[in-house]
Amino acid sequence: MSDPVEANQSPSPAVAALARAHGVATEYWDWQGRHVLVSRHTIEAVLAAMDVHVCDVGAATAALEELDRRPWRFMVQPFTLARHGRGAWVGVHVPHGTGVSVWVDLEDGSRRELPQVDHWVDPREVDGVLVGEATFAVPDDIPMGWHLVGAREHSTSAVATGQLVVVPDTVRLPPALADHGALGLMSQVYSVRSSSSWGVGDLADLGDMATWSARELGADFVLINPLHAAEPVPPMEPSPYLPTSRRFVNPLYLRVEDIPELTYLPGKVRTVVSRLATRARALNTADRIDRDAAWKLKRAALWCVFQQGLAPRRQALFDAYCTAEGTGLRDFTRWCSLAEQHGPSILDWPAELLDPHGPGVEAAVVDLDETVRFHTWLQWVLDEQLEALQRQCRDAGMSLGVMQDLAVGVHPEGADAWRLGEALSQGVTVGAPPDEYNQRGQDWSQPPWRPDRLAELGYHPFRDMIRAAMRHAGGLRVDHIMGLFRLWWVPKGFTPANGTYVRYDHEAIIGILALEAERAGALVVGEDLGTVEPWVRDYLSDRGILGTSILWFERTEERRPKAAEDYRRLCLASVTTHDLPPTACYLRGEHIDVRADLDLFTRPVEVERAEDETQRAGMIEVLRSRGLLGAEETEDSLDATVDALHRYLSWSPALLLGVSVPDLVGDRRIMNLPGTDEEYPNWRLPLAGPDGKPVLLEELMASKRARRLASCVHRGRRP
Repeated sequence: MSDPVEANQSPSPAVAALARAHGVATEYWDWQGRHVLVSRHTIEAVLAAMDVHVCDVGAATAALEELDRRPWRFMVQPFTLARHGRGAWVGVHVPHGTGVSVWVDLEDGSRRELPQVDHWVDPREVDGVLVGEATFAVPDDIPMGWHLVGAREHSTSAVATGQLVVVPDTVRLPPALADHGALGLMSQVYSVRSSSSWGVGDLADLGDMATWSARELGADFVLINPLHAAEPVPPMEPSPYLPTSRRFVNPLYLRVEDIPELTYLPGKVRTVVSRLATRARALNTADRIDRDAAWKLKRAALWCVFQQGLAPRRQALFDAYCTAEGTGLRDFTRWCSLAEQHGPSILDWPAELLDPHGPGVEAAVVDLDETVRFHTWLQWVLDEQLEALQRQCRDAGMSLGVMQDLAVGVHPEGADAWRLGEALSQGVTVGAPPDEYNQRGQDWSQPPWRPDRLAELGYHPFRDMIRAAMRHAGGLRVDHIMGLFRLWWVPKGFTPANGTYVRYDHEAIIGILALEAERAGALVVGEDLGTVEPWVRDYLSDRGILGTSILWFERTEERRPKAAEDYRRLCLASVTTHDLPPTACYLRGEHIDVRADLDLFTRPVEVERAEDETQRAGMIEVLRSRGLLGAEETEDSLDATVDALHRYLSWSPALLLGVSVPDLVGDRRIMNLPGTDEEYPNWRLPLAGPDGKPVLLEELMASKRARRLASCVHRGRRP
């Protein structure tokens, strides 16, 4: 990739001030502790993605002045946040000297008049009008929820409204979890196939694995990959972390046989579905996940079931679901139908279809009505199966059940990019700066939220996404939770190393996350690995959000392995994760060979290998000193060492302990190799044993290795 960044091209003071006012970093500290000054070219490109174009110092100064005036153009700000029990002040702008009445319309339909506060603010001239600011108090007994602030100017009777969100201070932990903690499995759903799968692990497989893990292993949760929607036509994006939509779900995870309408299919149609199932199950032994082949067969079967229609009772449930999901569901299913006709990339669509609410789309979907209803029905059936899955987990004895995962962003040419276009920045993508494991940096090709547009929209797109993810879950893992504070923006045409951070209103975003978690009765785990500002972890902890601790990353200042007893309490701790090698692979150093073959290092491979061996040797030494490995055992004693690492982890005070499903069967292949795309089969590998041969769910549930490893994590943790 070419890079237009030139050395020592610093922004002017005016541009730097404008950047900081928009939350754009002009400097930062990298993973090696070095101070980095962001180039003028990067800053200007990032500002342009916010529709702030800086051609000279005068333009920058004018843009900064306009930004300062902007709040005064609103009678009521589009968005106001208050913490429950603390109250808040609301500033209302009207012509100076004009009377104004202000109230709050609560979610329950009641209204509260707000008292004015004796708080003087100097008036300002805006567009030739002298505008004053009147301050009103939001009482501290306003309940948590999504309310509206309204204001009426007395002289003209003009009315304006804005969103008021009252959020909790913290996410409350379930009492059982606070007392005893919880053990859970961490699984990539698609990779764990059973003999009944249609080539890809599905929600029924997940339910069976969860029930087994609860009853046989004592698991309280199962953390899964994002189930976000992918393209409805091939090629389906393999990465669950690059979805087309984060609000809706991929129907590839449906179990056809669990749909009630299947029972009523005519004999000939049931035979067709049965033959499709047989062909799909032939994919279960393949050494690669073929999503396209599996979806082609499953979609054909789902269409047969959809054509059966719904009984009146079921139709009423479907209609209620459609009403509750509103325009978001309508727009998404329209996109799916149009994608089947014109392809999944909106860049290939006719111009008249690029506006989701324009006349071109309205005309086009007339002929696609049945297809739109089909995709709407798919989302409803998914919602039903997800609800049943969580109920099954809780009935099996899990205290939490399913823990969903939220990806950082979405595909730049997909459904959310189309239907939420105004909320996303164009000309930039989300990524990560260089770090120890990705020394060239990363570009995830996802458009970021625009901070200003989110506020203007009352954060509704963010709320709807979070609410959908938590609807049928006991917890939510937020991938790269630092992105709710700041995101690494990479301008188009730049390398990932030459991006910069853009800040978000974390008080608003984390507050909304806490509110929706409170309402769903779910906990939140933030993936806070990588380059993290120290205060961020403290802030998250204060808000009741758990962090993530990976054994290999837990080190002292001297780079020695941290004592398990010194881990954080508010965290999900595990030996590995989906972005790291399975433990057996790591212990053998095989991940170094893979990364070297793909030229992912910026330092000599000998240096990387030496550091890796030193780190592993340090951990082995700790295991021996703590009596977890005998002196006669070596690093090559894989099973004993894997067990010892998990037993060591069980000594930590971490509230949640996670065991990676690949470790249960001795899988040694990396599920995802960050920084690669087609060079490595990311997200395409089924669960496999040490020999690389696929392992079905039935074999996992009969595995003595799995029971032994799970018992290691229980030791020293539960009575």
